[in-house]
Amino acid sequence: MINKNRKIGLLGLILLLTFSDIYAQTDAQAKAILAGVSKKYRSYDMVKADFSYGIKNPQAKINETQNGTLYIKSKLNKYKVSVGTQELISDGKVQWTYLKNDNEVQVSEIDNSASALNPAQIFTIYEKGFKSVYLGETKLNNRVYQNIELAPLAERSFSKIKLRIDKVNKQISNIVVYDKNGNVYTYLIKTFTPNVKVSESMFSFDAKKYPGVDVVDLR
Repeated sequence: MINKNRKIGLLGLILLLTFSDIYAQTDAQAKAILAGVSKKYRSYDMVKADFSYGIKNPQAKINETQNGTLYIKSKLNKYKVSVGTQELISDGKVQWTYLKNDNEVQVSEIDNSASALNPAQIFTIYEKGFKSVYLGETKLNNRVYQNIELAPLAERSFSKIKLRIDKVNKQISNIVVYDKNGNVYTYLIKTFTPNVKVSESMFSFDAKKYPGVDVVDLR
């Protein structure tokens, strides 16, 4: 079971996948593939994704997997991530991190700087700050996937990211992050549903609905 000190690496993984203002340098095939993925993804107003998240580090004897759900309203910078006993919620201005086991919510402002850590951009992580290289195709379960490796152009806590993209649907199906501490994070998209209808209340945290919740305001 993932302990509180690691804050469930998924949130760390999502926040880890961020970028600088440097425009990505890429080979022609990778550029064309990623342009297609961006065009399709940005045509959606809302996305829901069910995923599994894993972290492995043989040296540290870590091998853990959990399932979760991600809602993104990327045009408005809104999101909700639920995994295990944690939730990360934002209305585009404020972020709430709710720890269910502790009945605690941490409140912070959204950082809109160029290097901001933002889960709403997880499906567009490749657009800036990376060199992209096309690695070829693989076939899994009768589907063809295109593989692309990203290398950060600026100093980051990870060395590379590998993307697996559904060739027909033009959607990211798998993200693998290799950090410099020997951890390998795998983010596997199980379902990807565009333009789902949800209430706007999903993207805010109402403390009144959580009796006794400890509100830690970090603003």
